[in-house]
Amino acid sequence: MSRTASRDPALQELLDKQAIHEILLRYCRGVDRRDEEILRSVYHADAIHEHGEHAMNAREFARVIIDSIGRFAATSHFLTNALIELRGDLAHAESYVLACHRTERSGEKSDLTLALRYVDRLERREGVWGIVHRVALHDWSRENPLESEWPDARSMLQGLRSRDDRSYRR
Repeated sequence: MSRTASRDPALQELLDKQAIHEILLRYCRGVDRRDEEILRSVYHADAIHEHGEHAMNAREFARVIIDSIGRFAATSHFLTNALIELRGDLAHAESYVLACHRTERSGEKSDLTLALRYVDRLERREGVWGIVHRVALHDWSRENPLESEWPDARSMLQGLRSRDDRSYRR
């Protein structure tokens, strides 16, 4: 008997939704830490990711986004509403995301905020959930010149966009 077949259906639904929610969160972490390994882990090997002009194998897209996001001084992707609908080993998710990017051009800093939605189809294969198709949708955006920064920011531990970030320490 498979591990999932022995559970109460309502409990299994909660466990599946939690597993999928963690995939959505890991994607955001992977982008913000520029961690290609984490990004590749959220997709099944044959997954497709559609993002702006790019529509490609999602694991290849992981490399593209790591390079692309490097032009920003910092990014923070906030997963907000996430609706996950299950149908056996198939799931659909629509996730609202606020993506904040610190930019610097010609010595001038600004903050770019994007309101995005990720529309995902996921499958459970051999007991493991993964994204098989993602479409990134842009709802709105704005860019604001940076007028000032918090004066005490430099006294705080600074986040890093790599595996050297403090969050990787266990």
